[in-house]
Amino acid sequence: MMKRVLVDMSCTLIHHGHIRILKNASRLGKVIVALTTDDEIFKTKGYYPELKYEERREILLSISYVSEVIPCAWLIDDHYIKQNKIDLLVHGDDNVNPVTICKVCIFPRTEGISSTELRQRSVSIYRSLI
Repeated sequence: MMKRVLVDMSCTLIHHGHIRILKNASRLGKVIVALTTDDEIFKTKGYYPELKYEERREILLSISYVSEVIPCAWLIDDHYIKQNKIDLLVHGDDNVNPVTICKVCIFPRTEGISSTELRQRSVSIYRSLI
């Protein structure tokens, strides 16, 4: 039986760093994306994402590495892992999820890219045009 590999992410602005971690995770088993809900992003970051949950979900489901997308809170805990029958949690090296009942596989983040970085680039471009 193929392992259920969970990758938790917000994907507020999807970029190549997301694709790389999904690709690496797919080598370990069936990839389930735990996608942070809009309200959780607002609660944690103070803004609603540019792309709504359903839009982000649709994009993720179109990626060949992704088998399933499920909603999640900002942090993944043991209850969530057990409830969704997860064998392995994959995350970037900024992982702070409080999980103890499954293995955690950490991949390095893609340097020079993040949704925050993309927002900053967009603002800089916009400001240079006005």
